[in-house]
Amino acid sequence: MVLGLGGVVASCGDRPRVLNLPFGDSGISVNSPYGEQDPAVAGRYVVYTSDRQGSQAIYLFDLVDQRPIPLPGLNRFDTLAADPAVSEDGRYIVFVGIRDGRSQIYLYDRIAQRTRSLTSNLPGQVQHPSISADGSTVAFGVNVGGQWDIAVYDRNGRPLPIATNPR
Repeated sequence: MVLGLGGVVASCGDRPRVLNLPFGDSGISVNSPYGEQDPAVAGRYVVYTSDRQGSQAIYLFDLVDQRPIPLPGLNRFDTLAADPAVSEDGRYIVFVGIRDGRSQIYLYDRIAQRTRSLTSNLPGQVQHPSISADGSTVAFGVNVGGQWDIAVYDRNGRPLPIATNPR
């Protein structure tokens, strides 16, 4: 599934079709001239970024109920958000946030309505986070000293070991 300039493109057989999704209670439509380059889909949810209201923000859309989901406390004017991903139950959203020129991986808990950095002590750049279906594990790219690697953390911000010689 892809969010494009006209809306959501869904696969029907071998050809895509555009879904005209409705306006939410806030009057904001998923369809917008400002599109996410790489929206993420998990279960019934699509998460994406857009600058439709004048600043970069993260949005969550429920494909079953056909409505946007409010994300109180997530979007901030001092943070540029990018590359969001969502857990299958829609509770957790992980994303790259850039504040004061520094990129970090953030985790938003929709039930607690809180965002916290998972990588505040990690030097270097981060990119492209993904989250496990149950929201327990986050993987992302990290560049420390010019070398891009993959890091895996639990949702509490603790690094997990990665097998260097998997079988």
